[in-house]
Amino acid sequence: MIKAIVFGANGQLGTCIKTLNDNSGLIYFPREAEANILDVEALEAVFADQQPAYVINCAAYTAVDKAEEETELAERVNVTGVKNLAEQCAKHGSTLIHISTDFVFKGDMARPLTETDKTEPISVYGQTKLDGEKAAAAIEKHFIIRTGWLYSEHGNNFVKTMLRLGAERDELRIIADQVGTPTYAIDLAAFIMDLIKRDSKDYGVYHYSNEGVTSWFDLARAVFDISATQVKAIPIRTDQYPTAATRPAYSVMDKSKVKATFSIEIPYWRDSLIKCISKLQQP
Repeated sequence: MIKAIVFGANGQLGTCIKTLNDNSGLIYFPREAEANILDVEALEAVFADQQPAYVINCAAYTAVDKAEEETELAERVNVTGVKNLAEQCAKHGSTLIHISTDFVFKGDMARPLTETDKTEPISVYGQTKLDGEKAAAAIEKHFIIRTGWLYSEHGNNFVKTMLRLGAERDELRIIADQVGTPTYAIDLAAFIMDLIKRDSKDYGVYHYSNEGVTSWFDLARAVFDISATQVKAIPIRTDQYPTAATRPAYSVMDKSKVKATFSIEIPYWRDSLIKCISKLQQP
């Protein structure tokens, strides 16, 4: 039996799971054409062939601003696609590990958000991710992992963008009034792989990000400091950088549940950032 199938295997988190995989054959990374989560026939075929114990859904529509216009596409990927996976999981007895987001919250609280806090999305993206959570939770054997501010050596992300722009420009204006916690995707990938190895039955919703609190501005300054990038960073307010979608002002997530349930330690965000930048700067 294949231990797990990763959908969205070429995305940032899926790639991080690949980098940690020991190539033992226990995790299967299908090509998108083989496992498009909107193609029910393809899903039926891959489930029947692989008979997975676990299904890790890293596939998602993540273009937050574009989602305000491409509502139907965002709903298809983030809701219908999850429903398709959940139905196959129920049919084959697989456990679904579904990746969600801090954008399911409004972001108007002044304390770390728990799994039981009220969900109140303020963007199309956030609403589709919440509806996707509901689709995943419709089956008994599910883990929903909410995360946020993902970055790594792979794909497009804020850290890599800051490194690139910092090398190209003399100064950068960066939002300072949106607060959260960065998540090194390698750390999240390691937790997901550990979750599979445990074969836990503690199903439900969990929050996972690195420890600590920061703003986009302070995260950028940390990137420049760690990488020795000489660029002037200028803090700005959210209203000075209009976007199509509204972002949560505060999305620090409480990780007490995941730490207590699985007896894990979560790295501090700056420590993980140092590891990532060190890898990115290797010749």
